[in-house]
Amino acid sequence: MFNEVKKSIEWGHDTLTLETGKIARQADAAVIATYGETSVLAAVVFEKKPKAGFDFFPLTVHYQEKYYAAGKIPGGFFKREARPTEKETLTSRLIDRPIRPLFMPGFKHETQVICTVLSHDLENDPDVVAMIAASAALTLSGAPFRGPIGCARVGFTDGSYILNPSVDDMDQLRNNPEQRLDLIVAGTKDAVMMVESEAYELSEAEMLGAVEFGHAQMQPVIDMIVDLAEDAAKEPFNFVAPDYSELYAKVEKAGEKAMRAAFGNTDKQERTKAIKAAREEIKASLSEDDQEDSNLDSCFKKLESNVVRGDVIKTGKRIDGRDLTTVRPIISEVGLLPRTHGSALFTRGETQGLVVTTLGTGDDEQIIDALHGESRSNFYLHYNFPPYSVGEAGRMFGPGRREIGHGKLAWRALQAVLPAATDFPYTVRVVSEITESNGSSSMASVCGGSLSMMDAGVPLKNAVAGIAMGLILDDDGKYAVLTDILGDEDHLGDMDFKVAGTENGITTMQMDIKVAGITAEIMKAALAQAKDARLHILGEMANALTGASDFSIHAPRIETMKVPADKIREVIGSGGKVIREIVAESGAKVDINDEGVIKIASPNGESIEKAMAMINEIVAVPEAGKIYTGKVVKLMDFGAFVNFFGKRDGLVHVSQLATERVNHPKDMLTEGQEVKVKLMGFDDRGKVRLSMKVVNQETGEEIKSEE
Repeated sequence: MFNEVKKSIEWGHDTLTLETGKIARQADAAVIATYGETSVLAAVVFEKKPKAGFDFFPLTVHYQEKYYAAGKIPGGFFKREARPTEKETLTSRLIDRPIRPLFMPGFKHETQVICTVLSHDLENDPDVVAMIAASAALTLSGAPFRGPIGCARVGFTDGSYILNPSVDDMDQLRNNPEQRLDLIVAGTKDAVMMVESEAYELSEAEMLGAVEFGHAQMQPVIDMIVDLAEDAAKEPFNFVAPDYSELYAKVEKAGEKAMRAAFGNTDKQERTKAIKAAREEIKASLSEDDQEDSNLDSCFKKLESNVVRGDVIKTGKRIDGRDLTTVRPIISEVGLLPRTHGSALFTRGETQGLVVTTLGTGDDEQIIDALHGESRSNFYLHYNFPPYSVGEAGRMFGPGRREIGHGKLAWRALQAVLPAATDFPYTVRVVSEITESNGSSSMASVCGGSLSMMDAGVPLKNAVAGIAMGLILDDDGKYAVLTDILGDEDHLGDMDFKVAGTENGITTMQMDIKVAGITAEIMKAALAQAKDARLHILGEMANALTGASDFSIHAPRIETMKVPADKIREVIGSGGKVIREIVAESGAKVDINDEGVIKIASPNGESIEKAMAMINEIVAVPEAGKIYTGKVVKLMDFGAFVNFFGKRDGLVHVSQLATERVNHPKDMLTEGQEVKVKLMGFDDRGKVRLSMKVVNQETGEEIKSEE
């Protein structure tokens, strides 16, 4: 009944297996990839007719994690998986980016790739396994896919690269000083297609070495997919790319001059209007049949691409007049908003980000419920891209894949320089509002985020800047690497390579390729050019901050203290009664963890001091031999009870009231009277023994007994 095909190899520290022919047989292809005990099913379906009216390739990738894969039941009222998590969205983008450029040009058939996590061993992250499964399924499906691709995760410890480090090694990377890199690289047999990374100030050589290491390690995976395809692949789909060379010749003849003049405008809005006008002029000169041709938009894009790319290769000049290495003018400002804890406006050419930092307490930490367990994050960054930023009127939705992806990229760039939670016990939220966009708004978010946090008083280890690099590659192998690309250079170019870091090294690197991969030579040149640009931007950013910023008066102050583990229960009280009284009386927020670390937060310093004093009264222990000032709280025949230490009372026996004989304590004391007592020690039952007669009641000094 089943025509199963299975292939396995030893890869890294575990066995990688690909199998097909048993599950999801009505899809064009379905492959289950298993690494260790992590399994992902990838199913591919593509329509056999092109999508009418589409001038782009309608590919969608969906990565989904099922809670049953880790033996868990979803939370919430409905107890089922709901909207995609951030991890699912980011992994969907991760898989999409290296496979999209490998489909045949002109292929506009709706294609869907669905990757479902079936089992998770809590050791091997499913994202790499899902990408391998998707590559294998596409290779078997018969779609015009110029793959397969392989991928690998790379770690870096003690100067050595590690293939496919475990989830525990990569989780909370910021708290693991030995692990300095989490990099995913994907590529074909000959070239790299995609890089995504989170790093801790690694050098350009170390990052390039990680990419080359990952590309070499993925080769056995590519060979295994080819081996699987030889036994199980379907016949190739009969796809012939549309030939619109005759129509393009007419478009080029009618409008090359007008299009070249349109791209001569250095202002984005003026250039956009001129390009639109040039298109209308060209269209009006064509016959009615040519105007209705479905390939006309493709002709326009090809003409625009040839104008932009040809000039760069020939003259080294770009559409805004810059050379290949010049960064657009930069203006950095901080402290714009009076009530926020920190704010910055970062403007680079026609790209601008208003970035705001808010400081919170432990109650504001983000709770992350993932397959491998629940965790908390005290730093998160949100990126917003309203339509007005590109001069358009558009519908407003919640954050989409673009917003989530760009926000995570900026987060990766900045998290490496954050202080340790023990040194800076705040939750930090950064929000980047993109107010203008013409290329690399994510890197503007990095620069603005760094400035905004420093304006809020966050003691970053170093300032971080980011830059986006582009590439123009012609058919003869000539290439030009562009620094600080514009939006048009991104759309019409061959690479979007974002690099962020400090003056000491790289903290994140993301590369997307629109051609069939790039060589190590091109990547090395791009990294060197990006370093020069990054150092230039850091110098411009330094002009905005002349010194360390003070905390905003509106930000909470947080003080930490530690109490013995056996005192935690006393601080909390029965049902939380004691800690609620401390909060109510002091006005400060109080949070205590299982190790006895207490965080006390309030914008008011007096509230913090009062809360700390109340806690000290509960947990502090009186010292034998020390003199205390107390109040008489009760008189008995045998002595007086004195409140001498916080809420602690002790007995002064009648024999210890004075050097002379005292018949009854009321003869010399009244309730509420202030007295000086010395703690003589503790009896066998732990009760304190106090004495007044050994202390001068006027000076508070101890009376030395005569021999």
